[in-house]
Amino acid sequence: MKLSTMLYVLLAFAGAAHAAAGGGAIPTIFAPERIAGADDDGAAAFTPDGATVYFMRGTDSFTLMESHRIGGRWSTPQVAPFSGQWRDLDPAMAPDGSYLLFVSNRPSEPGGQPLDAVHAGKRRAGQGMNLWRVDRTASGWGVPVRLPDSVNTCPMTFAPSIAADGSVYFIGCAAGDDLRLQRSTYRNGRYLAPVAVPLGRADMQIRDPAIAPDGSFMVVSIKHEAQQPYRLAIAFRAADGWSTPLDLGDTVNGGKHSMGAQLGPDHRTLYFYSDRRLPPSSPDAAATWNNGADHIWQVSLAPWLDAHAGRHR
Repeated sequence: MKLSTMLYVLLAFAGAAHAAAGGGAIPTIFAPERIAGADDDGAAAFTPDGATVYFMRGTDSFTLMESHRIGGRWSTPQVAPFSGQWRDLDPAMAPDGSYLLFVSNRPSEPGGQPLDAVHAGKRRAGQGMNLWRVDRTASGWGVPVRLPDSVNTCPMTFAPSIAADGSVYFIGCAAGDDLRLQRSTYRNGRYLAPVAVPLGRADMQIRDPAIAPDGSFMVVSIKHEAQQPYRLAIAFRAADGWSTPLDLGDTVNGGKHSMGAQLGPDHRTLYFYSDRRLPPSSPDAAATWNNGADHIWQVSLAPWLDAHAGRHR
C-alpha cells in the first residue's frame, strides 16, 4: 500500500472514530433566556434566514409557538397565528420557507370532532394525529389544509420532515398496525402514496426523521426494545439505499429520551428535545429551566458530516 493511501485510510478511520464518539459535539440549551422554562418544548422549525422559529409547547395538549430573533435575542414566544385551538405539534419548515407542515387532531371538516387516535386496538379520544400544511402568503400565513388521505392513511400520522424536492418523510401506519418511516413524493402539485423507507434492522423502532434538504443524510430517534430510551442516530444516503444508522453517542443522547430532530438553517446544526439535566457541577445547574422538563437543545453535526465526507472524497 502506498504511504499516501495508508495515510488516507488512517485519517478516515480516525474521523469515523471521532464521529462515533461524538467528537467535540456538546449539546447546549437553545434560547434559555426567553424560550426554555417550566414548560415542555420541542421540535424547533426555523425559517431559512434563521430569524423565526416555530416549536411545540405542552405535555399532552400541544400548541405551536412562534418566536423572532431581534437584536441578537429571541422574543417572548407567542401562539402561532394558525394554532391555539387544537392539539398541534411537530412543525416542519419547507427548506425555502414557503410553507410549513405540522401535526394536528383538528377535524378534517369544519364543525367536526377532533381526531381520535387508534392504535394497537386502543382508542384515545382527541389524541389523533394527521399532517396539515399552511402556506405563507404576502400577508402572513394562510389557512391550514389537511394533506390528502393518500398520505394521512391512519390517525397516527406524524413527525414530518421536508426535502428540497417537496418529498415528505414521516411516521405513519404500515401493515400489522406498525408505525414505520415513510416517504411521500411531491409531484405536479400532488402528494403521492407513501412508500416505506428501509432503514436499519427490521426490529428497530424509528421516530422523528429529519431529512437533509438534498436527501444526503437523515437523523432519526431509534430504539430496539420498548423499555429503552429513544436515541439520536444519523444515516447517510448510499447507492443501494441508506447506511446503518450511527448512534450519536452518550454526550448527545442524555436524559430519558432524545427526540424531535430538526435541522437548523445551516443544515449542519441539529435541534432536538430532551429531558436531560445538567450535572450539579455545571455553572447553569441552578437555572430555573434545568428542571427535567423537555427543552430544545442544539448540537453541531460537523464531526459526523465531515468524517463521512472524508471517507467519500
